[in-house]
Amino acid sequence: MSKILILVEGQTEEVFVNQVLYPHLTPKNIFPIAKLATTKRVKIGPDFKGGIVSYDKVRKDLVRLLGDTSSDLVTTMIDFYGLPENFPGKNSMPPGDCFSRVKYLEAEFQREIDHKKFVPYLQLHEFEALMFASPSEISRMLHAEREQADQIQQIMTHFQSPEKINEDPEKHVSKRLREIFPEYDKPLYGPLISKEIGLEKIRAECNHFNGWLEMLEKLRPPV
Repeated sequence: MSKILILVEGQTEEVFVNQVLYPHLTPKNIFPIAKLATTKRVKIGPDFKGGIVSYDKVRKDLVRLLGDTSSDLVTTMIDFYGLPENFPGKNSMPPGDCFSRVKYLEAEFQREIDHKKFVPYLQLHEFEALMFASPSEISRMLHAEREQADQIQQIMTHFQSPEKINEDPEKHVSKRLREIFPEYDKPLYGPLISKEIGLEKIRAECNHFNGWLEMLEKLRPPV
């Protein structure tokens, strides 16, 4: 049996780990356990959003998780978009496409934590990108009108992959979605829609996510 601790940035990712990753990995004798990151935000009301607001807190969370001797791996599921300025590599990130930039940040993150059990993962650019693996499923689950469905589909015509949807503050994934569906509730609909899409479709459209999942699938407990 392999035990994986996943530091997640919010309720949506926690539910995704529990309802989507856990059923996929447990038949392989791999058990992922979501651990919510500590933030300064106060958890009040339906509009509560997680989010990483302090790298120092992330580091403390990881040190605590890495101290769990029963775990075989500690990883993360944190959005690439909106990382704090003091996040490792944030201020020295080289130019290039989102895939090269996120790999650079993950390498710097891993180097800074410097522990053999730690393998970081940063979600490009937000959790909602996984949902855009199937725009039609977003429309179906949110009972879209024809115009809304067309708007959702139109977003993907500009990008080769859901993971490339722009991280610009004026155009980031969740903002695009909420502009079309003001009633969108991330912790409720995010895991539900991604579960309906299915991991195989998500993996086919999201290469960076697929690489992380492949790594988790190959995990074997120490002999």
